[in-house]
Amino acid sequence: MEHVPVLVTETLAYLAIRPDGIYVDCTCGLAGHTRAIAERLDTGCVLALDRDAESLERARENTAGLHERIRFRHAAFSQLAESLAWAGWERVDGILADLGVSRLQLTSYERGFSLMNAGPLDMRMDRQADRTAADIVNRATERELATLFTEYGEERGKLAEKIARALVRARPIRDTRHLADVVASAVPRTGKLHPATRVFQALRMAVNDEPAELDALLKLAPGFLKPGGRWVVIAFQSLDDRKVKNVFRDLGRAGQAKVLTKHVIRPGAEEVRRNPASRSAVLRALEMSRGETDNDGMECDCEKDETP
Repeated sequence: MEHVPVLVTETLAYLAIRPDGIYVDCTCGLAGHTRAIAERLDTGCVLALDRDAESLERARENTAGLHERIRFRHAAFSQLAESLAWAGWERVDGILADLGVSRLQLTSYERGFSLMNAGPLDMRMDRQADRTAADIVNRATERELATLFTEYGEERGKLAEKIARALVRARPIRDTRHLADVVASAVPRTGKLHPATRVFQALRMAVNDEPAELDALLKLAPGFLKPGGRWVVIAFQSLDDRKVKNVFRDLGRAGQAKVLTKHVIRPGAEEVRRNPASRSAVLRALEMSRGETDNDGMECDCEKDETP
């Protein structure tokens, strides 16, 4: 499957890749960024993490010939500490997190992420998880659904209530097409977005506990960066970017880091033309303050791997 990483040139520039550096890609996906980092390494290594085991398998295929510089591990953001301990690393030179949904997830209709075709109401990034979108849509109360669509989908209050009411009345919601149709019948279409877009976003975030996972990453990551280490985050929705912006700002004000992006970095017109999925991406980067130099002499045994 062809995969085009978003803002890859900018990402590599802000990470300031060193041939002997140690890096973490917290959202490996189909390995677009992971591969780009690995290609610039010599004795260095990149730890490729993802909570989606199927994406990791495709990532291995997409990085053939580079596995001596990559370790793969099935892990969520909240497992960053365990993942680094598994790799034998205390601190790293750079951390990347691309918060977008994987192309594999969006194009595999049996995963239930897309509203374009009928598929099961699943939406789990980690298919070992218990709760699915069907559980939420068909069991949550009307008030719980309305709150979810408002807080995670950023849907307007009255519309969120109207959508929630329509879904409860239409239960059981059978599949993604049924869900999208019920929402579309309840609210008018305005602009280019399908009326169910925000509903799908909210359900996906709830199923995968995305807000809590991002909070965990934002809390953990600074402690695992070396002095002078770089941290790059690419967000696709305002809820995520707002959190990243606030954490970066607070680290800067506390003198713990220097924010490298005074304003967010966005894809240029040519990238958006080639890859329309990049149009909503925004990148932020920071560099941890340089204190006493840590011992950078970490060995990188990239033959180590974990198969999910």
